[in-house]
Amino acid sequence: MNILIVEDHPELAQEIVDYLSKNGYLCKWAKDCETALEELSVNSFDAMLLDLGLPDGSGFDVLKGIRKKQSDIAVVIITARGELDDRINGLQLGADDYLTKPFALTELGARLQAIIRRMHGFAANVLDIHGFKLQLQDYKVSFNENPIALTKKEFDIFRYLALNKNRVITRLQLTEHIWGDILEINSDSNFIDVHVRNLRKKLDKFATLEWFETVRNVGYRINL
Repeated sequence: MNILIVEDHPELAQEIVDYLSKNGYLCKWAKDCETALEELSVNSFDAMLLDLGLPDGSGFDVLKGIRKKQSDIAVVIITARGELDDRINGLQLGADDYLTKPFALTELGARLQAIIRRMHGFAANVLDIHGFKLQLQDYKVSFNENPIALTKKEFDIFRYLALNKNRVITRLQLTEHIWGDILEINSDSNFIDVHVRNLRKKLDKFATLEWFETVRNVGYRINL
């Protein structure tokens, strides 16, 4: 999952990056409104952690801008401004949650995970995909209680396709959401196909995969 952290305090931003990175997220940091809007214009993010008090403007301006262009990004406002009017304004502008500083990183992680699950129509931390159990917080996969050893990238691909069930996910989307900045990736590489092929081989040992569809010249889809 690809996360944009918009926070002008480097120490706090680094703490958040370190914590989320350890929990499997890809993180980009923007220190002000201008940098945030630039990142949002060239990269696709699953979620944004947004401070309100930024050096060159208000986080509300970033929120307004992104909601005009991208409605499916999860937004959590993180700010020292805990006034009721600010919370109401943030939620009315399209924020999914509001967290007042100081906060525990574990609470931030839990709220972020819950929002992403809700956005994709899941209520629990365990996804059941045709008998395969994905434990989102523990990064484990099993079938009939038999553990399946996946690499981190294989798990990330399986999780992202599962969260986007019944939707065709293009190779470009997988690149953006699993590997991060698409500008750093060789677009002619077949590395995505190699990872998907290895994932399918491991899953196929446990059950047939007619629901794991390859959409020719486009990408992949998990059908439920």
